[in-house]
Amino acid sequence: MGTPLIQQRRGKGSIRYRAPSHNWVAEAKHRIGEGVVMDLVHCPGHDAPLARIKYKDGKVGHVIACEGLSVGTNINCSESAETKLGNTMILGNVPIGQLVYNIESNVGDGGKFIRASGGFGRVLAKVGGKVKVMMPSKKEKIFNSKCMATIGTVAGAGRKEKPFMKAGKKFYAAKARGLLYPRVSGVAMNAFDHPFGSGRGRHAGKSKISPRFAPPGRKVGKFHSKRTGKKK
Repeated sequence: MGTPLIQQRRGKGSIRYRAPSHNWVAEAKHRIGEGVVMDLVHCPGHDAPLARIKYKDGKVGHVIACEGLSVGTNINCSESAETKLGNTMILGNVPIGQLVYNIESNVGDGGKFIRASGGFGRVLAKVGGKVKVMMPSKKEKIFNSKCMATIGTVAGAGRKEKPFMKAGKKFYAAKARGLLYPRVSGVAMNAFDHPFGSGRGRHAGKSKISPRFAPPGRKVGKFHSKRTGKKK
């Protein structure tokens, strides 16, 4: 009987391959209300620094910090918020051409898009109840005008400019995210570790295009084509 592939073991969610979220500081989400920035904190589970906010009702929350945000700054998260750095407002009220980040996918989900350090989107157009935003990938995406977004650019833009000088630093950085390091080539593994394993020499021994209806552990290599055969 074969051994489960490593991608199958990771998807199972065992102790070894479980996200270490117990080490993360907090969940960064939009929260309606006004508050003041108490501190800027580092969270192993986020690319960007987090801002600890104390709201007027006495509760404390965390949001993704923007470039230029400092301790003591007053921020507002509401539909009628001012277009100011660090404020959060609905996309329908954001001026065209403004830079935004941490955009909600659905109204009220707290923010899902553009959360990595140095990222930003640009509001391009408004049509009816929809808003078109240019994403960091330069692709254009349509959002509901009621979805909330934060004004500015995500902090920590120079994070990738400093290289990892030691393999140990890279290992612990990956461990904080629940990622595998080092990455081993499939052709270097044994047959029961990867579909491309075993064989003589470092070659897959089979097509690298995964079958269309392959099970999750077998879907390695290149994607299958959308269609085959002569187009009629």
